[in-house]
This record gives sequence, structure tokens and C-alpha cells, in this order.
Amino acid sequence: MSASSAVSQLPWMWLVSRASGLILLVLFSTVFVLGISTRLGTRLRSTPRFAVAELHRTLALFSVALLALHVATAVLDPYVSIGWWAAVLPFTAHYRPLALSIGTVAVDLGAAVLITSLVRRRLGHRLWRTVHWLAYASWPLAFMHSLSAGNDMSIWWVAAIVWGSASAVALAVVDRILLTRQSRKRTIQRLNPAVGAISACPGVRS
Repeated sequence: MSASSAVSQLPWMWLVSRASGLILLVLFSTVFVLGISTRLGTRLRSTPRFAVAELHRTLALFSVALLALHVATAVLDPYVSIGWWAAVLPFTAHYRPLALSIGTVAVDLGAAVLITSLVRRRLGHRLWRTVHWLAYASWPLAFMHSLSAGNDMSIWWVAAIVWGSASAVALAVVDRILLTRQSRKRTIQRLNPAVGAISACPGVRS
């Protein structure tokens, strides 16, 4: 029996849960990339920075609604037994406990980012920014959950979605690292002209 025919015989609620999970990974990855672009002032020259930031927030809120669908269909699916508590408490599910616990931790971290974003003005920018860094930890967890929770990675288009999302995030992270290093070099050269002069000399390593 092929992988596609095996999937076609699974309960529809599981299919909805898995499909919403894949779409959620794509949305989460897009939000992640847009967040990095906003942080760096965005390299999309034709798009204003405020538009990228607004798209980042809108997709983040839409991801929350899709996450609710993903969790609800996973819990209500009669094919497996997953309690509602497993959506918020790690290591309480009996079905694939490690894979589901990874997803639960990702949900908890994302909830912390969402809640603090909603009350950002009361918390202050510094505390909000500190908590917002949790988003960088939640994406790898969501990615590992997507890899381990499903049994359809043998289907080429499912694997393409998962690994394509990972590639987009990886490129964004590398881009941020490179631009951060360039910015630091320009700052050092601006503050210390002698450094810039030495760096400009042929044969001299920076």
C-alpha cells in the first residue's frame, strides 16, 4: 500500500489536523521571516517597513486561529486519545508523548509571546522585547513537532512544505547574522576612523 493511499484511509479529522499543522508551519515560518525583516529594516525595497510589520502582526493573529483548529481537531480525533490538558501541559499525552510535548512547549511559548504583545503598552518595551525572543525558540520546536508528530513525511509534497519552510527560516537567520556583522563593522569604522583606514589597506586583514 502506498503512502498516499494509506493517508486517504485515515479519519478526516486527523487529516484536517495534519493539514492545518502544515499550513500553520508555513504561516509560522512566514511570520518568523517577516519578523526578522522588520527587525533589520527589511530588504524588500519596494515594500514599506510598516507594511511588513503590519503583515507580520496580521499573519501572527491568523496563526492563532489556525492553531486553535489544529489543537481542537487533534484532541477531538477519535483515532487517537489526546486529552485537552496535553495542549498546555507537556509530557501528559500517551500518544507519541515526545512529539506532542514538543508541540505543547511551542504552543506555550507562542502563547506567552501573544499575550505579552496584547498588553505591550502596560508591560513596557523592554519586558515585551525580552519575552518576544521566545519566538526564536518556539519555531525550532514547532518544526521538530511537525517532523515527528505525523507519519506522512514520505509523501513528497508534505516533505517539500516542511523542508521548504525550514530553508526559508534558515536563509533569514543567515541573512540577519551577516547584516548584523556588517552593521557592527560600519559602526566601528564610523567611531574609529583609524580602523577603517587600516581595514582599507591592501593585504591587511580585518
